[in-house]
Amino acid sequence: MQLETLVEKFKQKDEKAFEALYHMYSKSMHGVIYNIVRDSDIAEEVMQDVFVKAWHNSANYSSEKGRFFTWILNISRNAAIDKTRSKNFKNSKQNLNSDFFVDILETSESLDNTTDSIGIKKFVGKLAEKCKQVIELLYFKGYTQSEVSETLNMPIGTVKTRNRQCIQELRTLVLK
Repeated sequence: MQLETLVEKFKQKDEKAFEALYHMYSKSMHGVIYNIVRDSDIAEEVMQDVFVKAWHNSANYSSEKGRFFTWILNISRNAAIDKTRSKNFKNSKQNLNSDFFVDILETSESLDNTTDSIGIKKFVGKLAEKCKQVIELLYFKGYTQSEVSETLNMPIGTVKTRNRQCIQELRTLVLK
């Protein structure tokens, strides 16, 4: 079944379409969420919440605004960031063991392979270094624009502009 047909059936609350889309995108979404929350169980929970939220809000998706993958990716990213900002999450991370931090240090240098199941890494790799940095921090590590501004020591306006320009470049590369 073609993606457009699946998405239309999903919007009509077809359970088979839900299952098919879940199987198509769950690994990618789990990878993105995991890169932000750094806990597999929490990532699984957030991912399931994302698909339920997408199911309930499917009428809000419009193919004219973008691809379904991008829509659900944004829901996943936002849900993961919301989870890390929640009081329960912060309290659960107060007494972390050193393995948590060692894992962060080992994986902070590059894009995690679990987020690359659609092959986006090769496209990001073709971008200028300034774009790679912004996209990795914003989309693969879940930083806010303010956090990227601080990390890269650049004005927030520059981060926003660069983000828009880099996403446009990435869109052009992917759609070639």
